[in-house]
Amino acid sequence: MTPTAQSRKTQRSLAYNKLATGAFYGLGALVLLLIFWLLFTILSKGLPGLTLEFLTKLPEDIDPGGGIGPVLFNSFYILFLSLAISIPIGVGAGIYMAEYAPENKFTEVLRICVESLSSVPSIVFGMLGLAIFAEYFQIGLTILGGAVSLAFLNLPMLARVTEEAVRAVPHDVKNASYALGTTKFQCIRTVVLPMALQGIITGICLVAGRAFGESAVILLTAGLSTSGEMWDFNLFSPGETLAVHLWYVQSEAIVEDAASIAQRSAAVLVVVVLLINLLFRIPLWINNRKLKR
Repeated sequence: MTPTAQSRKTQRSLAYNKLATGAFYGLGALVLLLIFWLLFTILSKGLPGLTLEFLTKLPEDIDPGGGIGPVLFNSFYILFLSLAISIPIGVGAGIYMAEYAPENKFTEVLRICVESLSSVPSIVFGMLGLAIFAEYFQIGLTILGGAVSLAFLNLPMLARVTEEAVRAVPHDVKNASYALGTTKFQCIRTVVLPMALQGIITGICLVAGRAFGESAVILLTAGLSTSGEMWDFNLFSPGETLAVHLWYVQSEAIVEDAASIAQRSAAVLVVVVLLINLLFRIPLWINNRKLKR
């Protein structure tokens, strides 16, 4: 190839590089603008009308001025219960698949099944929970049924994300740990998990946000009502959550201020999901500071 042809090829490569870089920056800016527009649209309509009374008052079926107190509490309660079930099992399953499971056809089939379950529509898990708790155990629509069904929904994704995060840890780091005389469990606890923590926390953030905003599963397993008490820790009480209440108010409620309640509920839902992600990021910041020392 002559120097002139080589120069032209280099110029074309540089031009393509600039074009691709500009396109990726443009796509990133477009996504950010879309996100900020959605946040602004939801929060600008709902945040100005938020009051402490609205956050703690009982909902009203007919009279205007109802609040979201019990449904907001149920949302946090069911989220806590579902994460308490899904995090130990999901993270443990991911660690097993990455570190202990033998590489054979059965493991590959199991991995495919987990990936397939991650894409199953949430209403399928809701119907499963309905069949188990309402029909088989005859306990009706309860907080317990909603929490366990949400845990079923989150387990496949959490297990898969954990497996990928653990597999991403360099083998040289693990081999260095084994060279120091550590056992496999000690290596996982002291080396693998701290380095994989960022990916695991990201997975927990995803499932937590999904669980807090889930409506189909809760509608089928926890119901469309509350016990009427603000702080009801009874696992066998009906457990309408904020996402279900938002759907009900927006679509079927007959109160005069249904639109205002829906806008404020949507703003609370978005703010809580953002706060959940921020809260789960705190351990990452602490862990990163420890790793840098």
